[in-house]
Parts: sequence; structure tokens; C-alpha cells
Amino acid sequence: MTEPSAVVLLAVTDQPLDLAAHEAAVAERRAGAVVSFQGVVRDHDHGRSVTKLEYEGHPTAEAVLREVAAEIAADPDVYAVAVSHRIGPLEIGDAALVAAVSTAHRAAAFAACARLVDEVKARLPIWKHQIFTDGTDEWVNCP
Repeated sequence: MTEPSAVVLLAVTDQPLDLAAHEAAVAERRAGAVVSFQGVVRDHDHGRSVTKLEYEGHPTAEAVLREVAAEIAADPDVYAVAVSHRIGPLEIGDAALVAAVSTAHRAAAFAACARLVDEVKARLPIWKHQIFTDGTDEWVNCP
């Protein structure tokens, strides 16, 4: 009998995110592949220079993140899932989203991690407020 998949690490937090901790959380003896993703704050968006940004989360953000992670973990090819999203002010280079998935084989791990990131981006009620070098700002990624 195979062990059930699990969501082993999950957070919506104002603290810095640790990709290595997420990778370590999903690693296990039966896993032949661990695929991870780290979304970082870049200094530009659509040709405009970004100086800083802030993420704001709805009170349900962690519950939605848990729902998404559980859906990915329900895939019989997936052994473990870890995912976290940062809120609050972030600087250029900070990690905003980290995710890791373990499976028996690399193709399944890549596919599961991609689904995880895509679903988080599509469904998580977290909004990004970008400040540009010209003093303008915008809100983006509002699901």
C-alpha cells in the first residue's frame, strides 16, 4: 500500500520565505524527484521600472492556499506538497511565492509543481500593489 499524499508545509506570512525548507519538507525516501519554484520580486513589469511592492491578502487566503495544495496533493503521483506566499512589503529580489512537490518521477513532479503555481496564481486572494520609479502605482493579479 502506498502512503497518501500530504500537504507538509503551507503558509501565508509576512516573514521571508525559505525555498530550501520547502524542498526539504517534501523530500522523502520514495521520491525520485523534487521540483521547486521560487517567484521573486523583479525590478520591472511590462517595461516599467518597479521600486517596491506590497502584497495584501484576504483573510481567507490561507484557507484557499490549503484548498489548492490539497487538490494537488490528491493526485496519486504526488507524494508531498509545500507552498507559501508572502504578504506585506517586499523588496526587489525577495521571494513572494515558493512551492515544492515530490513524486516518483521528474515529469510528474514538473507537471504537479506547474499546476500548483498556476492554481495559486489564479485563485489565491492576494493582491499586488506595485510602485514604479515614476511615482505611479498599480494593483495587479486580483483574482
